[in-house]
Amino acid sequence: MQLDDYQWSRNPRGMHVMSIFQTPLPIERYTAMRAGWCKIIAAGFEYVDDCATLLSLGITPVVRLYLGRWGAAPMNLFWRDVMLAFRSVGVRWFEFYNEPNLDVEWPMGTDPDWRNFDGMIKPLMDNWLTWAEFTVSIGGYPGFIPLAESDNLPYAAVRWMDEFLNYLHRAHKERFRAVLANGAYCATHPYILNHFYQTVPGGGPFALRRPEEQRADEPGWHFEYPYDPVCQRSDPGRTVYGGTAQTPNGDPVGLIAMGRMFNERCAMLFGSQAIPVVGTEGGIWPFRNGVFQQDTRYPPYTEQNHPEATAAMFKWIAEQAPPWFFGLALWKEDEYYAPDAVRAIGRMGELPVVAKAVPALDTMGTTVVIADDVRPLASYGPGPIQGTATYHFLLLAQGLESSWFFDTARAYWDTFRPIVTTDLSLIDFVSFQESVAITIISPPDLMPTLSLAAAIPYPNAYLDLITATDSDEIARIFSERVAVNRRFG
Repeated sequence: MQLDDYQWSRNPRGMHVMSIFQTPLPIERYTAMRAGWCKIIAAGFEYVDDCATLLSLGITPVVRLYLGRWGAAPMNLFWRDVMLAFRSVGVRWFEFYNEPNLDVEWPMGTDPDWRNFDGMIKPLMDNWLTWAEFTVSIGGYPGFIPLAESDNLPYAAVRWMDEFLNYLHRAHKERFRAVLANGAYCATHPYILNHFYQTVPGGGPFALRRPEEQRADEPGWHFEYPYDPVCQRSDPGRTVYGGTAQTPNGDPVGLIAMGRMFNERCAMLFGSQAIPVVGTEGGIWPFRNGVFQQDTRYPPYTEQNHPEATAAMFKWIAEQAPPWFFGLALWKEDEYYAPDAVRAIGRMGELPVVAKAVPALDTMGTTVVIADDVRPLASYGPGPIQGTATYHFLLLAQGLESSWFFDTARAYWDTFRPIVTTDLSLIDFVSFQESVAITIISPPDLMPTLSLAAAIPYPNAYLDLITATDSDEIARIFSERVAVNRRFG
């Protein structure tokens, strides 16, 4: 498939229903905000007629099968019949399983842990893949399992996602590739806190507007966390995977962060180019009173600028987000409407919908679409990684000696045995039939130069960046990796 083959409204604005058994839906709540998505929670057949109405109004439903404490159990005949009923009225977007990194999705007394391979990772992926193949067979789009965007062990979303995709690569590579090529998408839950801001025109990247000065219909908005200038200035090198001492378990709390991770990992493991992503719940929480500043690096938000930021977020999705990011369903209807509609609803009603222009881009192809970066898969140097890199190089920045590394991170070397070097040209001796991962240890001022020095000549290499200021910090990072038996951050 191509990205533009997926059938949806092209309108990124969405809302999540209040609950199960809410039928008939108060459709006027969706038309008031000019919605293009509606996230449905179906415990049975109760929303089938509502979905037909939504589709007639140009609103695309996403149906999550409400399983309760289902754990990793497979789909059954009941859920097959429910899906067929929704499909009969035109529904294509489906979800099965939800936030398995939270205990509420498992039988009572179960503690979710990404390291529980036999009890959680394997059965979830085996059963999800069978369900996904059925969904494709009826002309539907199967959503990859959304995760609660935690950065705390054992719930950390980045750890869970890696375990899911690495297992699929080992056990079901071609089956999963076929699903990716025929309608799969990734469902995410981006609750983005206050990870957004608007700059002053002409004031530079760090001239931030005060909350009361923000305007949805004016430029300068940033929703690309953790890759935005404010985050990178305060913690250089931070990515969704982590990569810094402050983020040992990754940092998934951004609008497109987990979708970016899914696309990058699938490109590396399965040769995909751009897989659609839909935030099926999340957004900027609609607080009604007070000042909210969950991350002090970013401006706070209030009831006054929440409408501006919410409307701007959807405009940013349409105009600046990667082509694979299709939209977001705000969590959730009653929070936005009870007892009265919050101001964001009226603000979206005032502003025209900005449609997303979706390119005719193959989901499986010869480039990797990340954000504003379309990177060809090179046919020179080390080749693409298939599962695990053939070689792991650990590059030390200028001024760092190998003896210092062995004194600082001996346990890491004993466990993983990387090739420790200060000479990047050693990678020139690796053939295209082999692959490379490069861990770079550098102070903040040298990291951009070293990253480019590795990325440009070796575009197929996986880069693992560690930015730190002293040996104690380096030692802690590597000790934590050894403790969880994880080679990369």
